[in-house]
Amino acid sequence: MPERTFAGKRVVITGAVGVFGQWIAQAYAAEGASLYLSDIREDALRNTVDKLKQEGVHVHWHVTNLVDEQSINELVQVVEQQWKAPDIVINNAGIYPYRTLMNMTLQHWNETMDLNLAAPFLLTQHFAKQMIASEVEGSFINISSGAASTAGVGMGNYSVSKVGIEMLTKTFALELSPYRIRVNAVVPGYAPGSEVSVMTKEHTEHMIKITPLGRTSGPDDAPQAILYLTSDQASFITGSILTVDGGRTAGRLK
Repeated sequence: MPERTFAGKRVVITGAVGVFGQWIAQAYAAEGASLYLSDIREDALRNTVDKLKQEGVHVHWHVTNLVDEQSINELVQVVEQQWKAPDIVINNAGIYPYRTLMNMTLQHWNETMDLNLAAPFLLTQHFAKQMIASEVEGSFINISSGAASTAGVGMGNYSVSKVGIEMLTKTFALELSPYRIRVNAVVPGYAPGSEVSVMTKEHTEHMIKITPLGRTSGPDDAPQAILYLTSDQASFITGSILTVDGGRTAGRLK
């Protein structure tokens, strides 16, 4: 039996019980990685961890409130206690609140920025320090969105947060390059099934219609791109934004 690509690798995933988080966790588990899963939804997180353990996966977990710096620090500390440093960190957690700018309060704005942008900043900063101290040539993946390049009504705060995450990705890539720590971002396509931002059947049908390849994102699309970017095959790739959205942000078919 061939050795699995990520055997012995230690992977932290935030937003681990969301649709993308579970797909990413399964993809790394299938390749032999050990996981540290983080989410604010404790019951769902326990269920996800139990299922993975039944499959023989080495997995730890932490209930993290990513808009609370103390909770973020606790996650960083428990990972350090367990591993000293991770090899890979996937900043996957995020929210997609629909609210027009004219009806948005500063609290609404800050909640989005805190979770979608400030949390990845803090986690990358802290985990990179662990990697540097342990001489780990690690890898970070930030999850961006087509909203970083295409504006839309009711998604201004979300779009701004994703523009920010792409620039954060590039800046961290530059600053961490002397330590051979790579930082990239992935732009997934639309995937139905989110419990945080529930979409209607009509919205899903619309998204399929405007996606050139004519379907939603599946469990092997963005996760396989993430696995590639964090593998040794991508050792010369950093500061990149890889779009895996079926062509939706490339333009319109008609």
